[in-house]
Amino acid sequence: MTRDVFLEGMSRSATTVSIVTTDGPAGRSGATVSAMSSVSADSDRPSLLVCVNKNSKSADIIRANGRFCVNVLRDSQAWISDAFAGRTPIEDKFTAGTWVETGLGSWSLENALVTFDCELKSEILYGSHYVFIGEVENAAVAESGPALVYSNRSYGSSVPLGATTASRREVPEDGDITTVAIGCYTSLAPFLIPRIISDYQSINPLVNIKVYEGNQDNLIHHLGVREADFLITYQAEIPDWWTESTQIASLAPQVILPALHPLADQDSVSLEQLADEPLVALDSPPLRNYVLSLFTDAGLQANIAYSSPSYEMVRSMVGNGLGFTILGTNPASPITLDGRLTVSRPLSNDSAPSSIVLVTDTSREISAEAQAVHAYIAEQLNNAL
Repeated sequence: MTRDVFLEGMSRSATTVSIVTTDGPAGRSGATVSAMSSVSADSDRPSLLVCVNKNSKSADIIRANGRFCVNVLRDSQAWISDAFAGRTPIEDKFTAGTWVETGLGSWSLENALVTFDCELKSEILYGSHYVFIGEVENAAVAESGPALVYSNRSYGSSVPLGATTASRREVPEDGDITTVAIGCYTSLAPFLIPRIISDYQSINPLVNIKVYEGNQDNLIHHLGVREADFLITYQAEIPDWWTESTQIASLAPQVILPALHPLADQDSVSLEQLADEPLVALDSPPLRNYVLSLFTDAGLQANIAYSSPSYEMVRSMVGNGLGFTILGTNPASPITLDGRLTVSRPLSNDSAPSSIVLVTDTSREISAEAQAVHAYIAEQLNNAL
């Protein structure tokens, strides 16, 4: 068996994603790992193993400190994984997320799915990696939720099989329901709105969140006629003389390719490589104009083969080999609605990111409940996107 076949085969397996941290006399460090497994629950202390590349700075620091902490990530924490994997240009990785000292010499991630604080008991150098076996001195299990999964060279989310229908939220008998209306850009809504509604209703069950989906023109209309309290959308083509925008995230463009496309084997893709390829455009302003501007700013012209206002239609056309697309969001699953496989790759060009903003109407003051939802979304999305 060749090395390439082995790596390709392993890429099809699904693993959870963890950040392994350490601190001590040799200093503080952390690295993203996908090779983490239990060893035994029936020894004096439960044990687990992690595999860390021998060329990683963290490997030698873990060996010197003699301990490490495994932080299993939630599906909303892929940005933290990218930071510790070196995919994000950040000077101090520990500014990604909120980290607290465990009290046993390492660092744990606030709101991780679970953390295991370990004493290093054994190390084996095998090939390119150290296998570290640690005995768990303390574990912190957070509220359940989907884990971040890595498979087919992209992130995904775990989905429980046989999940039951969610129960109705409990509302105090003497409470009055207040409605907060949000307008959300059509391709952002599936990524953001369901979780916002679910999480916020657990915080305040007396707030009912109503949603308007649409492109930029639709959303501006809903805000202007006061149907929406505020908008979640891209920072483009927004009339600034009567609105105020608060940036909450900056998203790098993502190239979505058919799984068997020749460029899918690369770590990143350039606009020059894509210029002659058929583009399946998401025909929804302002995202369409943003994608085309990436090519024109690079002195190129996009080759539009198909276009659709439907986000899932675009992904399915890509999955069926009809072209590529560029999106502002990275789908959590590489599988299209018709079961085809896609891959997501970053652009290698130094292209301008797209800004996600909360937009309010300056001619009126929104309710206290709407202000609270606005503040909650700003805080959550600023950390999650």
